[in-house]
Amino acid sequence: MDLKAWAKAELPAFLLALQFMTRLRLPIEVDYAPDAMRDSPRWYPAVGVVVGLVTGVIYWGAAALFPPALAAIIATAAGVILTGALHEDGFADACDGLGGNRPRDRVLEIMRDSRIGTYGVLGLGLMIAGKVATLAALPGMAVPFLLIAGHATSRASVLWVMASSDYVRDHGAGSAVAGGLDQRTMATALAVTALALLPLLFVLPVMGLLLGLCGLAAGHFAMRHRFEKRLGGYTGDCLGAVQQCSEIGFYLGVLAWVGQGFHA
Repeated sequence: MDLKAWAKAELPAFLLALQFMTRLRLPIEVDYAPDAMRDSPRWYPAVGVVVGLVTGVIYWGAAALFPPALAAIIATAAGVILTGALHEDGFADACDGLGGNRPRDRVLEIMRDSRIGTYGVLGLGLMIAGKVATLAALPGMAVPFLLIAGHATSRASVLWVMASSDYVRDHGAGSAVAGGLDQRTMATALAVTALALLPLLFVLPVMGLLLGLCGLAAGHFAMRHRFEKRLGGYTGDCLGAVQQCSEIGFYLGVLAWVGQGFHA
């Protein structure tokens, strides 16, 4: 395989994924291209690695100066700023739409509304508080690695929805990549996700990692059951909600094992 040719072919898709999912200023101009946009989902977990690396380094630096809870708040805030609250916004909109017992068309209308309601405020507040509390309770030496793994695996969880469910809108943020995912995309995403998980084996036993993945799956299916039952598929907001629930589920799964006897 010609690695240089492969990198040149894949770089536009990766940069488009990075541009879409973060607020990073890229050193080179990225032009929209339908093929690159179609291929960009395969690099969502890689974008998660970038977000996890940044937030992990920030946590590590903050933890050297402040208590774990404050370090967790700073790292979480950095992640929100870095991604432009993309996934948090989707989660809040999903909470607003799915929080009541409204007809399907009304749910879709509410989720498209840029305003945030009671369910969105409460859901997002509890999500951020839960994430901070969970990170603060985890062993400090493992948190930077967990942030990398959590951000990467939760974005792979998003691909799982895209590959196996139906996009229910005619247009919207997810429509450009809603045509299904090919085997190459899934293989690339899984490879990146596996590499993101590998460093955890140096700070956690295998059982801790497995429980983290179980927690991720629980978060994925809990949110997915809610929106697929109500909508018959997913929207862009639903993908953000899956990312958030999968990420905190991963951390909670590891914390469940930590609570059984692992100490830093």
